[in-house]
Amino acid sequence: MVETDVLIVGGGPGGSSCAHELRKHGMDAIILDKEAFPRTKLCAGWITPGVLESLQIRPEEYPRGIVTFDEIHGEYFGLKKQRPLTWNTTQYSIRRYEFDHWMLERSGAEFIVHPVKEIRKDGNHYVVDDLYRARYLIGAGGTHCPVARQIFADLNPRSPAYQVGALEQEFAYQWKDERCILWFGEHGLPGYSWYVPKAGGYINIGIGGFSEHMKNSRITLRQHWDLLTRKMEDLGLIKDHEWKPKGHTYFVHQKAKVTQSDNAFLVGDSAGLATCDLAEGIGPAIESGIRTARAIATNSRVDLSDIGRYSALGPGWKASVFGSILDRKGTFFRDRVYARDFRKKEDRYLAAAGS
Repeated sequence: MVETDVLIVGGGPGGSSCAHELRKHGMDAIILDKEAFPRTKLCAGWITPGVLESLQIRPEEYPRGIVTFDEIHGEYFGLKKQRPLTWNTTQYSIRRYEFDHWMLERSGAEFIVHPVKEIRKDGNHYVVDDLYRARYLIGAGGTHCPVARQIFADLNPRSPAYQVGALEQEFAYQWKDERCILWFGEHGLPGYSWYVPKAGGYINIGIGGFSEHMKNSRITLRQHWDLLTRKMEDLGLIKDHEWKPKGHTYFVHQKAKVTQSDNAFLVGDSAGLATCDLAEGIGPAIESGIRTARAIATNSRVDLSDIGRYSALGPGWKASVFGSILDRKGTFFRDRVYARDFRKKEDRYLAAAGS
């Protein structure tokens, strides 16, 4: 049996950042993941300046492809009219295929391709599949993480109210429009869709909707995807492409999440930490991984309760006041922005389409 200080299940940003921080504190970690890296990862790949700050690098120091956006363009589709949006902000896009592999190599941890099946306690240690043993166990395997499923399922019952379903495709394409563009609530979608250019001639097209409202929608997520791809063609953003989307689900940030049980921990999407407004998960994954590693190294309780719940508002007092007064349940954007009048907008589109 292989022994180490910390076993990390999942080699994405949460697991890799945790391993990197543990190494700085003189602790060894083994990362287990069901897939070999680099691997395809469904994600818009939008990262904030806070992500680079957490990684302690400047954009020009990132050794893979990165695109800088000084503006984010968008359009909000209300019941009566559509409104153009522009955010003057610095943001970045990366390819998760490259980013996750770079972070894994940067961590310095031993990496083993191994799909985790069984986890059991052995005194003060955790044993995985009778092959690996460690005093500490980190669940960083995303929405379907085996650590979350086997240890935290009763502690963290997941509510479908906080689930997002997404369809997306990333592919090689010589894009000509260099803008990052978001569309909110089009055709009654209780979510948003995106066009995100990537370095090296790649593009990510995607769509996401909150499952709580999608279950009552007359237009399915796949039908919304078909409308989006038609829009790409009509706008001249993507031409003559064979669309083959893939789907996945994840959970946005809920309050009162249990992320530590004895010496087992959850980070990133395993803990449901994606932001409540834009469902961005890379930043929360990295920050939670670093905090958890520091807590282990100093033998203290980990506290992830104040990890930012919003991408657009950023950290600070504005987000704190907004969350404590207007968004106590974390559903303000879901219900009052994305899903506002969504049935009426659906009806209007379907009537115009002759359905």
